[in-house]
Amino acid sequence: MINVTKTYLPDFEKYQNYLKSIWENGWITNNGELVRELEQKLADYFQSKHCVLVSNGTIALQLALKLYNIKGEVITTPYSYVATTNAILWENTTPVFADINPKTGCLDASKIEELITENTQAIMPVHVYGLPCEIEKIEEIAQKHNLKVIYDAAHAFGVTYKNKPVVNYGNLSTLSFHATKLFHTVEGGAIITNNDEDAKQLKLLRAFGHINDDYYGLGINAKMSELHAAMGLTILDDMPKIIEARKKDYHLYKKHLNGLTIQFFEIPENTKYNYSYFPVLFENEQTVLKIKEALYKEGVNARRYFYPSLNTLPQVEYQSCPISEDIAKRVLCLPHFYGNNERIITKITNIIKALL
Repeated sequence: MINVTKTYLPDFEKYQNYLKSIWENGWITNNGELVRELEQKLADYFQSKHCVLVSNGTIALQLALKLYNIKGEVITTPYSYVATTNAILWENTTPVFADINPKTGCLDASKIEELITENTQAIMPVHVYGLPCEIEKIEEIAQKHNLKVIYDAAHAFGVTYKNKPVVNYGNLSTLSFHATKLFHTVEGGAIITNNDEDAKQLKLLRAFGHINDDYYGLGINAKMSELHAAMGLTILDDMPKIIEARKKDYHLYKKHLNGLTIQFFEIPENTKYNYSYFPVLFENEQTVLKIKEALYKEGVNARRYFYPSLNTLPQVEYQSCPISEDIAKRVLCLPHFYGNNERIITKITNIIKALL
């Protein structure tokens, strides 16, 4: 089966060398040497002051909300993976959904202000598929209304906007390093911040709120292990070739699908993209289901990323977001991963062409 994504596995010998160092040190968790090394290397990669590694991308969002003591309403997008909404709900805060820009799939900044109330405390946009949000407009609104901006940048590893890594915008950004992501640590995540005090507090929050016998407040176990950090260190040097290969495949897909009755999301101007997904918008849901089934019969597992629109989930109170609801029904992500090839892409696109 050709799945929608495939975990990138780096050079085994290189990874094994890191494992040997772990065995020699006998230090496998609790802010070990490799965790600290990866934090520094990622901070350098993102041109940021601090990278705080955590155990997964969802808890990164939860820690961000906890850091800023968010207890009221959070304006967010209905078009993302469910983790974005669940993190807000899990922290007993209220998601308020702003509809999306149909060109990018990201939260529509022009829909934010009308949703702000006296209970609004933060905005949590998502750089969907790694496509940057309307950063300047969101920043302007946040400053005007004294709101925190927590970017869910789970898809945006390596993306820059106006020559600046997108993770450096907002009050902070969170990342997911799950095995399905462009860069991964098997399981893991990170919080990127340029604020010294925020970084200090986040490191306390991820480690039960204490350092040795000194306790500073509430915390939880969100630490990354040395084994996971070793995977990240092994992969980090490979990122240029990974992104370049995906870029080539991305444009190959577009070449094969050119001229059909489908739409693609737009890469915003001034963006250096990471080509992390290949989503296609079809005319209607019936076409999506027909193509998905036909692909599956031929051993291709395309996925409906992201379906359903999060404002329709049973755990939230329904709020109308017609653009998100429409796009969620019409989107299909085609297999896109390092190691894909023209033969696979041709097979997939020929099936789609035959049905359209």
